[in-house]
Amino acid sequence: MSNGDIFVGEVIGTAILILFGAGVCAAVTLRYSKARASGWIVIAFGWGFGVLAGAYTAAPLSGGHLNPAVTIGIAVDTGKWDKVWVYLCGQMVGAMLGAVLAYLVYLAQFNANVSAGAKSAEGVEGAAAGADEDGPTPTLGIFSTIPEIRNPVANLITEIIATIGLVLPVLAFGLTKGLGTSGTQVLVVALVVVGIGLSLGGPTGYAINPARDLGPRIVHQFLPIPNKGTSDWGYALIPVVGPLIGGALAGVIYNAAF
Repeated sequence: MSNGDIFVGEVIGTAILILFGAGVCAAVTLRYSKARASGWIVIAFGWGFGVLAGAYTAAPLSGGHLNPAVTIGIAVDTGKWDKVWVYLCGQMVGAMLGAVLAYLVYLAQFNANVSAGAKSAEGVEGAAAGADEDGPTPTLGIFSTIPEIRNPVANLITEIIATIGLVLPVLAFGLTKGLGTSGTQVLVVALVVVGIGLSLGGPTGYAINPARDLGPRIVHQFLPIPNKGTSDWGYALIPVVGPLIGGALAGVIYNAAF
């Protein structure tokens, strides 16, 4: 694979991943969305389908890593680091692009993210079922992760373990030749992501992907979203460092055990 193919593949695939992922979070979170308050299971499957669509699209060009933790895990296992920077650059650009696209899809809903008083002044009538009419809906959780309990050590441990739970199976699936031959390997990885969301996502929102969290957080910082609130840069290091450590550990474990 050429550097150009890798970069383009990772940009496109990661953009699709974030478009689906941030899109489902917006669908569940924002007022005047038909999927408002539909819940965590919907979010977990939305992210899983994002992995499915993004990885299948990128696979012919780059192999469809879409995640620096996966790229690092593979590099630790194989010892091949020369193209890692290309993957990481493509993933970050794609993550930011996908976040912008998700914002544009829900542009009207983001622009309606105003307080109850402002809504009345603008003549906006009614509210989506279950909407909080006392103030604007927080938007950072649409783009990036926010822990339920802010404990840096616990949050870091969660992200490390959850990322090992992703990257180690991804590496091991390479030994299962039938998956690669049949083309179902990406499908199985997508189901693993859904499983991680359902089982391990409760404490931190399961970043398990540094680009998935950092790229959209940067975009959130600069987007003109009314009443968007903070981008929470005080927490931003955890969903970057945790997955990178988890990916590296998964590569070490895989190399030693298999």
